Amino acid sequence: MTISGKRLQDVARSTARKLPGTSSGRPFTEKLHVYKVAGKVFLIVTDDPDEQIITVKAEPDHACALKREHESIVAGRYLDKRHWISVGAGRDITTGTVRDLVGHSYDLVLESVPRKRRPQEAGR
Repeated sequence: MTISGKRLQDVARSTARKLPGTSSGRPFTEKLHVYKVAGKVFLIVTDDPDEQIITVKAEPDHACALKREHESIVAGRYLDKRHWISVGAGRDITTGTVRDLVGHSYDLVLESVPRKRRPQEAGR
């Protein structure tokens, strides 16, 4: 079932907060809520009622496939367009899709962190 933009953002935030070692803040602007693990960004939630999107990291081939399959998934809004995607509410975007995208983004970012800097519980 399709979800609204607000629900999409709420699910993304809730999912991110449950992941080990996650921190959040607004280092760039008040309208961008940024989630990090080991100091690296894995989720950006755009707090703008006119643009309720999230931005997550994705492997380039997977990102291309997602953009082809979902018209509400586009190249990342704020970061490298090859490695990041922005997701808005749309047909076929479900709470499960959002949870999967946030979790995958977290895992991708965590892979680039040296083991000794990873959160203790991060054995997902």
